[in-house]
Amino acid sequence: MNSRTQISQPLSLAIQDAVLEPLETGARQITVARRLQQAIILGVLRDGDQLPSETDLAARLGVSTVTLRSALGELRALGLLDTRRGRGGGNFVQLPPNWIEIQTSAQLNGVSLDDLRDLRDYSVAIGGGIARLATERIRKSAIPQLELSARAIATSTTVTEKARADLLFHIELAAATRSARLTRAELEIQSSVAPFLWMPHADLQNPHDAATEHLEIVAAIASGDSERARRLAEEHLAEGLNRLIEFRMQMAGFAGRTHR
Repeated sequence: MNSRTQISQPLSLAIQDAVLEPLETGARQITVARRLQQAIILGVLRDGDQLPSETDLAARLGVSTVTLRSALGELRALGLLDTRRGRGGGNFVQLPPNWIEIQTSAQLNGVSLDDLRDLRDYSVAIGGGIARLATERIRKSAIPQLELSARAIATSTTVTEKARADLLFHIELAAATRSARLTRAELEIQSSVAPFLWMPHADLQNPHDAATEHLEIVAAIASGDSERARRLAEEHLAEGLNRLIEFRMQMAGFAGRTHR
């Protein structure tokens, strides 16, 4: 297994369940492929892991084997899956160290400024509510895990590690609300946001600053200050996405204009 793409802390069962829970009836292959891609980026499915049989995995996700096979084909095309034939064969996860870097650099060009502003507003609204609700519902036994996730980004070095650590913190925070729906919503948001925020050469985030902000949110939650936790989460999310919007504006030749 490639140590450069391994996570540095265990995943909560809530995250594992959110990623690999059954999809809605009639889910299309693109939805299945995205869910499996999220599982790989998060480390629920790790580099080198062999996937369950197609029959078992399709049953777990609640989709047909035909839909699953099409989704697996998309993952192969993305370079995230290696299919081996013969004895000992099967579908194996592979996550190249620079995969996120390559994908995000190409994808950002296709995202409009309006879409990024909408994503920022949605992320801030959901993230702030999650922090407030987590303060009210978190089990004390879950706070050490949340602190561990908050610190993890400070020791991350590669783009994949930084994006994964950032993503994991926000999903662990959502899981602390004990709301499966909110956890799924945050999974979708952060899967879209985190890779962009840690693109190389963009200098949108500093790992140590991000860890400090994460820990401040956890401290507010641990102290029971739900309004402070909400405000800190909203500021943290808005600042990162505003920097991304400014960067996208520079790419589009709109440097100097407001991102609001």
